[in-house]
Amino acid sequence: MRLATFSRSGVPALGIVKGERLLDLAAAAPAGTVPESMQATIEGGAAALDALRRLSAGAPDTAWLPLAEVTLLAPIPRPSKNVFCVGRNYKAHIEEGARARGVPLVFPTVPEFFSKPPTSVTGHESPIRLDTNLTAQLDYEVELALVIGKTCRDISVDEAMSAVFGYTVLNDVTARDLQKRHHQWFKGKGLDTFCPIGPWIVTADTFGDPSGRRVTLRVNGETRQDSSTADLLFNVATIVSVLSEGLTLEPGDIVATGTPAGVALGMTPQRWLNDGDVVEAEVEGIGILRNTVRALA
Repeated sequence: MRLATFSRSGVPALGIVKGERLLDLAAAAPAGTVPESMQATIEGGAAALDALRRLSAGAPDTAWLPLAEVTLLAPIPRPSKNVFCVGRNYKAHIEEGARARGVPLVFPTVPEFFSKPPTSVTGHESPIRLDTNLTAQLDYEVELALVIGKTCRDISVDEAMSAVFGYTVLNDVTARDLQKRHHQWFKGKGLDTFCPIGPWIVTADTFGDPSGRRVTLRVNGETRQDSSTADLLFNVATIVSVLSEGLTLEPGDIVATGTPAGVALGMTPQRWLNDGDVVEAEVEGIGILRNTVRALA
């Protein structure tokens, strides 16, 4: 299933996306019979998903809305904790980063984690804020992101995939000059709107094996990133397992898996994002996350 959070009269609501239509679950079922939010669905596990499948199969046409007329929000509009991210996890991206910074090429021996605050999260078709007083080097990073479906800690690689509820697209927007100035990743990646997520979550059973999925990003229609999760240094199972070592993961936690080569930092000349640029991040099997850069007045 493709599960989305959309705005119903300004209030987040849960929907199922099929083709070019969205099922308004609140309109299709009596109150209290199905989860009312994405977080409740994730926490409800297999029983919640089964209920949604049954409802979807028998929903009346009047409960379905044209997708083009719906305002989609981030699938989890306000995560309960920071979004976990993996840095330097595509081999070609590690190589381009080393060239751009003029440092020796060294591949990480373990996943390198950082995080983005909940206030950075925004949704499909929402603007990315460009504050020119803070940055002149706004960059993009398309990523496959996973959503944790059960509480776990110290989970093994062999069991890690059982902890994944589903997958979505994430754009790890980055102010490279802030990143360099602060000598770490959090500040330059944590500004408001710097974590677009969406357009929905594809459940793990529908998405299937995350390996070998095409990952692309376009700016104003021009392809900048075009790779595959086959180039990941650490795969999804390894990321979940290592992250969970001594650290409890909970339903609704979001984990971004890294970005491939083609970021503005690695280009010659470097081509940063500007006001009005339309950024489309896409992962095969999920869809397109689209955002427009808007400079602050």
